[in-house]
Amino acid sequence: MARPSVANERRQQIMEATLATMTEHGISGTTLDRIAESAGMSRGHVRHFLGNRDEILVNTARYFYADDSDSGSSAILPTSVATLDEAIDYLFGEEFTASDSENTIVLGFVEAARTNPQIAAVLAEAYSQTRERLHSHIVVAHPKADPASCENVAQGVLSAALGNVFIGDFDSETGRSSRTRSAVKKLLNTL
Repeated sequence: MARPSVANERRQQIMEATLATMTEHGISGTTLDRIAESAGMSRGHVRHFLGNRDEILVNTARYFYADDSDSGSSAILPTSVATLDEAIDYLFGEEFTASDSENTIVLGFVEAARTNPQIAAVLAEAYSQTRERLHSHIVVAHPKADPASCENVAQGVLSAALGNVFIGDFDSETGRSSRTRSAVKKLLNTL
């Protein structure tokens, strides 16, 4: 058995190679052979450290959606986002809305979640945690608002942000994000 530090290093190397392979080949083209090639390892070593393709994808989804804290939770918003304004800035800012390799990875996991309940659970947790954090930020920003309305608005904000990002994959029209952000502001003003 490999030493723990080497094993952890190899697992991370394989998960990074999996993400790179997903970016280049999509989820259906992310084969064990391609992951091994990208990781610079044999197929046997990849299986030794992370298992079969499905196990690799589940572990890579957990790795990809892990937040940047030590809590072990998953979320879309970085833990540094501490207010509603910061959340809106992040969700409708260039980093999140950029049509890039990260979108390819997310769409790959969405596709895989349709047939893999473990990946579906990882995604559900990440988006649920994000909605809950948005809800908390909205409650703080609108303390007199009805809690159920705050929860509904949190769902609306998250849905608008995700829709905006996915539409950006095929529609590069520059005003889309600012219009979506404006619609979200109007939704928040209903509270």
